Amino acid sequence: MHAQQPGRRAASGGRFRPPRPATWPACRRAGGTGPAPGLRRPDRTGRSRLAGAAGETVCLLGHSGCGKTTLLRLIAGLESPTAGRVLLDGEEVSGPQRHVAPERRGIGLVFQDYALFPHLSVRANVQFGLREGSAAARRATALAALARVGMQSHAEAFPHTLSGGEQQRVALARALAPQPRLLLMDEPFSNLDRRLRDQVREDTLAVLREAGTTAVIVTHDPEEALRIADRIVLMRHGRVEQSDTPEALYRAPATLFAARFFCDLNEIPAVCRDGAVVTPLGRFDVPGLPDGAAMRVCVRPQDLTPGDAPGAVHGRVIERVFLGESEQLQIALDGLAQPLRLRRHAAGAPLQPGAALRLAVDPARVLIYPEMPSPSPR
Repeated sequence: MHAQQPGRRAASGGRFRPPRPATWPACRRAGGTGPAPGLRRPDRTGRSRLAGAAGETVCLLGHSGCGKTTLLRLIAGLESPTAGRVLLDGEEVSGPQRHVAPERRGIGLVFQDYALFPHLSVRANVQFGLREGSAAARRATALAALARVGMQSHAEAFPHTLSGGEQQRVALARALAPQPRLLLMDEPFSNLDRRLRDQVREDTLAVLREAGTTAVIVTHDPEEALRIADRIVLMRHGRVEQSDTPEALYRAPATLFAARFFCDLNEIPAVCRDGAVVTPLGRFDVPGLPDGAAMRVCVRPQDLTPGDAPGAVHGRVIERVFLGESEQLQIALDGLAQPLRLRRHAAGAPLQPGAALRLAVDPARVLIYPEMPSPSPR
């Protein structure tokens, strides 16, 4: 597999599902593949810019202010789009000619602060959104929803007596009790400490998968998105930068922005000459690009390997940081103004500052992009 266009790999001369393999064309194609979507938001040309298939967990990922929560509010019907349409199961719920009220969309919402009523019991909070059936039937439905998230024993407790993780479970039960066609969650795990967050997140995913619920989850954490999503929609300045499966997006980011978002990078500026870029780390082919094109050669720290592999270059360790199971080295290379970062398992004799070594990289793991323009001052 040869990486011969910007954004491709260069050539040298979750717990609940297994990783999904991806070939290079699927990795490069924004939007990916999948069954008929349960959720679509076409742009003004009619092309779908956000799609979620029935039963999928879709993550809206991006920096603060990129439009994730706004998009969630558009789907929920809390805001109206200025262009485009929102379709649920093929039915237009927002568009130039129609706007379905939020309460008529069959959508469940879980807010960042959970928004539980403090004066109502846990059961009453879950029962609050139920409108159909007798009081006894609504009570039974609420208790069943609490049982699904493991909170039935707290049914008559009040929210202030619960931990953050327990409140999150109650909010999830309340959202799932009416059996929504779509569940929207806005940074639902961000208020929890790390260890509790991991457990609650896994439990939540198990509930969603067991219920077969389509979910759209907002997060700013790329690691979280990789762990929980069937599909990630990476956003930038109110637009979709790339949309694909987690593995495809990580292994084949379409743009330098996407590559930077998911991992720290060693970035080496270079200029295209005769269909290649030459760097202190090696020569990499980029045919079809004009001479003089400014490029950025990117290598993840874990993709650098000490050793005598073909094409290895000489370097020197200038700093070592022990990280438990791994260690990070700063490596000086002749011709590079900035040291390269190398991350590897902390096994065997450590390489101390001052040690000489040879350094290699698998050309298939090198990413090359056009140089990004500097952001305009605001």
